[in-house]
Amino acid sequence: MTRRTLAVVSGGLSQPSSTRLLADQLAAAVRDELVRAGETVELVQVELREHAHDIMNNMLTGFPSTALRSALDAVAGADALIAVTPIFNASYSGLFKSFFDVLDGEALVGRPVLIGATGGTARHSLALEHAARPMFSYLHAVVMPTAVFAAPEDWSGGSADGALRSRIARAGRELAEQVRQRPPSAGPADPFALTTSFEQMLDHSES
Repeated sequence: MTRRTLAVVSGGLSQPSSTRLLADQLAAAVRDELVRAGETVELVQVELREHAHDIMNNMLTGFPSTALRSALDAVAGADALIAVTPIFNASYSGLFKSFFDVLDGEALVGRPVLIGATGGTARHSLALEHAARPMFSYLHAVVMPTAVFAAPEDWSGGSADGALRSRIARAGRELAEQVRQRPPSAGPADPFALTTSFEQMLDHSES
């Protein structure tokens, strides 16, 4: 039985947060698909509001705190990423963008990513395509075809709620399929790990 790790990054600022709610539902959809396929799944939640000051300090100093380092490593070492942001002024939030600015530039290369967003009006849904998707494509992630946006009316029940659940289910299947096609992640690279054996170093020094 293969063990998989899903990093779930939520950029919501309020508490409780509809952004976190959407992230949780997307994560549950992916987890359920993988479990049905015989995989074991660990969900690692990264709530950006808890790291807001550390993210800014990292941008100013170049050094992450211990807690932020743990969050960055969780994203870098996961088999896949679910990333959900609130939409402000027709784009992702500054906190959401800043987190990925301090993430190592190679961390998401080839990594399956499912993107989602919440906003005060359905008109903001296009921000996923003109802002979030290009950012993750720039980072060389493999972004799922289905992006999920939730407006306030999507949580009110009825046909809108049903349409949201359908999109969540479809996006969950897409990410789960991508994860199943790939070997398990080896986790983040250890910057202090030896890349050359002592024997090789001795041979080199004697030559």
